[in-house]
Amino acid sequence: MISKMLEEARSAPQAVEALLAANQKDYVALSERLRRNSPSGIVTIARGSSDNAAAYLAYLITKRTGRLVTSLPMSLLTLYHAPIATAGLLAISISQSGQSPDVVEPIDQLRKGGATTVALLNDMTSTLAATAQWVLPLHAGPEESVAATKSFVCSLVAGARLAAKWSHDEPLLEGLRSLPAALEETQKHDWSSAVEPLARSERLMVISRGIGLSIAQESALKLKETCGIQAEAFSAAEVRHGPQALVAEGYTLFAYAMRGPAQKEIVALAAEMRNRGAKVILAAPADIPERDLTLATTAIEDLDPVTAIQSFYPVAEAVSRLRGRDPDNPPFLKKVTTTR
Repeated sequence: MISKMLEEARSAPQAVEALLAANQKDYVALSERLRRNSPSGIVTIARGSSDNAAAYLAYLITKRTGRLVTSLPMSLLTLYHAPIATAGLLAISISQSGQSPDVVEPIDQLRKGGATTVALLNDMTSTLAATAQWVLPLHAGPEESVAATKSFVCSLVAGARLAAKWSHDEPLLEGLRSLPAALEETQKHDWSSAVEPLARSERLMVISRGIGLSIAQESALKLKETCGIQAEAFSAAEVRHGPQALVAEGYTLFAYAMRGPAQKEIVALAAEMRNRGAKVILAAPADIPERDLTLATTAIEDLDPVTAIQSFYPVAEAVSRLRGRDPDNPPFLKKVTTTR
């Protein structure tokens, strides 16, 4: 019997196809408004996996529009009641459930202050759906496993779709159209060789950089919550500013060397850590001979993170089971987390 986590992860291509086929008018209307009334600032509001998706969205928006995107510490509004300047602000929330007060309350306050509020959201019956000005459904369908998989993938895709529409980026839009097929193809890649070394690890680093960092963060989160492994994500640049002191003989390091300007640096870091005796698992495209796992590529580099996490989720699920855990029901966690 397969777990709900694995079943839901495998259904991501169909969920992405449904997302891309729906709400065309909403994306067009919102994008026209953003071009007509350029935001004075952009903030994202999210927790957990959704915050990792928000980090990916921030890279896409900033790279295409030149506008800086900030992850808002929600406690500034919910606990400290800071006087945020809302005039001309764009606030984008990402949530699977749309129920946590520290996501809903900032959107409510910012909207009342005149900000444009957008929710990328899976549960259209939630409080957040009724609070945000613009709601873009994720179309991931019900997700029963505590660990988010297909809803995270859909969050990445919805963010990419918004960035592409806003910036009139036709190559990105074209790449999105071919993404369901790319995700299906991704599932043919065998990453099972990573399962045993990860399962034997009690602590490790997950490394990437640039647009791939959000996937390192999501992978580390899944290893924590489903596998009980103290996994921490770092930029390949940041790891040299201190964290590399932890890497000694036998230490595990999982690295994503995706296409793009950061790839060469990550491959070099992996080689350096191997020379120290670290157990390095390098995921990279087929043209990188040093790779341990093959990363599927897409029609455009900026969508490679989507197929990367699609490859990783079955690994996390298998590691969880090998460590004697239930991937669908991690201890002390529940599907809907409510925090302020």
